Amino acid sequence: MNSVQLPFVKMHGLGNDYVYLDGFAAAVPSDPPALARRISDRHRGVGGDGLILVEPSSVAAARMRMFNADGSESEMCGNGVRCVSHLVVSRGYAPAGPVRIETGRGVLDLVVEPTGRRSSRVRVDMGEPILDPARIPVNHPGERVVESPCSALPHAEAWWEAAGFDPRMTCVSMGNPHVVFWCRDVAAVPLGEFGPRIETDALFPARVNVHVVEVLDRGRVRMRTWERGSGITQACGTGASAVCVAGVLCGRTGELIRAELPGGELKLEWAGQGPVFMTGPAEEVFEGVWHED
Repeated sequence: MNSVQLPFVKMHGLGNDYVYLDGFAAAVPSDPPALARRISDRHRGVGGDGLILVEPSSVAAARMRMFNADGSESEMCGNGVRCVSHLVVSRGYAPAGPVRIETGRGVLDLVVEPTGRRSSRVRVDMGEPILDPARIPVNHPGERVVESPCSALPHAEAWWEAAGFDPRMTCVSMGNPHVVFWCRDVAAVPLGEFGPRIETDALFPARVNVHVVEVLDRGRVRMRTWERGSGITQACGTGASAVCVAGVLCGRTGELIRAELPGGELKLEWAGQGPVFMTGPAEEVFEGVWHED
């Protein structure tokens, strides 16, 4: 059997790295989930947090489809959509400036400012946050889940005191589900154990992205993320957007914050209503060809 050659671009936003296939230049694969599992493997594949397809769209400059490293498809990725918009502009499919990208969350408006041949700074209108528990989804009563008891944490754990951990949860969807926990020291949270347990708890019927957040001051936070289907990642754009929303709802931060993530910094804005705005970098790493048997 002859192998199929798939040209790809490896890109990242603050270290949140994906393999991108340009559907304008070549046909996309027939089984993206299976390809995502193979190509994302950091030992036997290209390596990355997942696979993103960039395809033509009838309603925007391009359509983005995102698959996590485990093959599951997600609705949106904030760092990923910045990279998609960079690819679209750098390959000449759309001019720099305002660009629209179709996602599982809907059509998003971005502004792309090239900062080099292989990099851009991008501002994204992330859309309005979803706070209705049924739509997030989270199995919890009421109209919002803001600093509410978390049934997935029935008992105090040994590390809570050292981390200054608050076991109450705040839940937000940015087109994909997020749960935010506040703490005094994010480094003291055993995220590799805590994250997957919360992600797969029955409280969250579609699983969930898990964030622990340390407030440095009203305009700055430090956060770590366990991403649904990918594990611990260097950055999460939709997660940082959810943290911005949670900070305003909980009265812990202002409406404009800088979020420090392991991979770098994002700027977030939310006025208490309307859309969240996120600004951050998109960078190419290398190009190659994947041979798919």
